[in-house]
Amino acid sequence: MSHSYATILEQIADHIATADFGTARKADYIPALSCVPDEHFAMVICGTDGQEFAIGQADLPFSIQSISKMFALVLAQRAHGDALWQAVRREPSGSAFNSLIQLEQEHGIPRNPFINAGAIRVADLISSRYANPDRSVAEFLGQLCGKPAIRVDNDVYLSEDQHGDRNRAIAYLMKSFGKLDNPVEDVVRAYFKQCAVAMTARELARACRFLACKGVGMDGKPVITPEETSRINALMLTCGMYDGVGDFAFTVGIPAKSGVGGGIIGVIPGEFSVCVWSPRLDQRGNSAAGIRALEMLIRAIGRSVF
Repeated sequence: MSHSYATILEQIADHIATADFGTARKADYIPALSCVPDEHFAMVICGTDGQEFAIGQADLPFSIQSISKMFALVLAQRAHGDALWQAVRREPSGSAFNSLIQLEQEHGIPRNPFINAGAIRVADLISSRYANPDRSVAEFLGQLCGKPAIRVDNDVYLSEDQHGDRNRAIAYLMKSFGKLDNPVEDVVRAYFKQCAVAMTARELARACRFLACKGVGMDGKPVITPEETSRINALMLTCGMYDGVGDFAFTVGIPAKSGVGGGIIGVIPGEFSVCVWSPRLDQRGNSAAGIRALEMLIRAIGRSVF
């Protein structure tokens, strides 16, 4: 890797430490996420050449939340192949990530796999193929980052479960259209547990490195094919940042997936994967400091996928 990434990360961290992010706030509608200190920040870059650069609390676990949707999608892709796309579409939603109105209008078929309806349908597809769907995403993440002990944070899971009525409504609406194969409670439990997985920024950067390496994992073995990898990256670029995806493509310009735990993973194919974490969110549910940090990184190296 030709750039001085260690220096760039130091400059980014210095800026983030003093920047004003205005009205950004944590996701207090999931109570277990509201107690994370505002000032936490981490950023990790994993190069395709094996080099790694980190700054901040890179080894402090946090709740990955919707970042899990990308990894669940890869599992479903491996299990179902192109039949997956009969169940979930591939278009940006333009609506809130937990919208019921759009799902009703489109007869129970989710617009893409990264809104809640799409992720619940993906969890349903995983439940049809994996013996232990409640643990499948955590186990897969452990394989990808080389740490088998990746765990579900039970406190976060219980918080999700106790405040998950809207997600249950989404699942029951899909069930009413005949678009959910397994019992609703089984599916939403698997979905809540994947969102409650706890990982560090370092682990996440390593776990998504295969997206920068044409589908080849850290262990040198294929995770998915190069063509499937391109498709996942395309979906992250067009659908991965809630309804802020257009602004993110305009200012940053890389495939990325965010979560309301404050994490964002991103990829420049052929070069590196990156994870940034800061818990305060903008009005669209994306990490405010995380977006700023990624924008600074891309400007510093003069690269995006465009």
